[in-house]
Amino acid sequence: MSAGPRAAGRKRDGGTERGAILAAIVCHGFWGVSFLASRVALNTAPVLVLLSHRFLLAFALMSLLRLLLGIDCRFRGKPVLRLLALGMLEPVIYFFGEQYGILHSNTIFSGVMIAMIPIVSTLAAVPVLGEKPSGGQLFFSALSVGGVIGIGLMSSSGGSLDWIGVLGLAVAVLSAVAYTLLNRSLASSFTVFERTYSMMAQGAAVFTLCAVLSLRGDGAAWLRPLGERSYLISMLFLSVCCSVVSFFLSSFTLTRLPVAQATVFSNLTTAVSVFAGAVFLHEPFTALGLVCSVLILLGIYGVQRAAREK
Repeated sequence: MSAGPRAAGRKRDGGTERGAILAAIVCHGFWGVSFLASRVALNTAPVLVLLSHRFLLAFALMSLLRLLLGIDCRFRGKPVLRLLALGMLEPVIYFFGEQYGILHSNTIFSGVMIAMIPIVSTLAAVPVLGEKPSGGQLFFSALSVGGVIGIGLMSSSGGSLDWIGVLGLAVAVLSAVAYTLLNRSLASSFTVFERTYSMMAQGAAVFTLCAVLSLRGDGAAWLRPLGERSYLISMLFLSVCCSVVSFFLSSFTLTRLPVAQATVFSNLTTAVSVFAGAVFLHEPFTALGLVCSVLILLGIYGVQRAAREK
């Protein structure tokens, strides 16, 4: 892997770090609310059709921005194969692994598995990127993960666990970890826009192909959900906020922050989703849920604080 991110990490100033932290908060805040939009949209369209619409629109929006703003994407002479691997890892492989993993497992197991992504990413960054976290960062990262696990234990454990669920979630975790490390290592070769643009293009191509195959070429069935107003609003939010903006901010954060600092924010998604469910869907929010959410926030804050004290 390139040494570029390590050098960039040493040179970042307080303003740059604060900007990256804000980007991470906005990114995972959107992803925390995304489950609400997904619930609404999936009442109208199957998951592959939704993913097709979502990433096609995201790619179209980024193409329009590239045209209107004159953004120059330069891929010649750069490690394009590694960039293509990035797009396959996220969103393609991760989304497939997560969807089938959650479908074939219970809430507790899936929540615990997804919560392991920050810890595994932080440990993997040591040999791959040479980023060694402090003991404080590991402790607070584990504290944040504990909050996520606690929320998972509160949830309904409906669903049975089988080997497809275990395999799917293992694939999701490994692809998320590999995406994190590869994205950070490519920061010295590709801009944030180039990385995000490539990811949206690959998501659009793969998910649309899968959607068409699943519908056996029925174009009318692919277009039909677009006639529903609630579906359109949900899909627009998922495309603009949760795909274009969030993946852009995710790449920006990984460019500016070491893996330990950047990945711990993924646990914020769980805390936001709990609050959003309580506010918009009137789901129960207990004192234990509050305690677990506070643990998540304390863990995130502790990781950032420990990084400054290294």
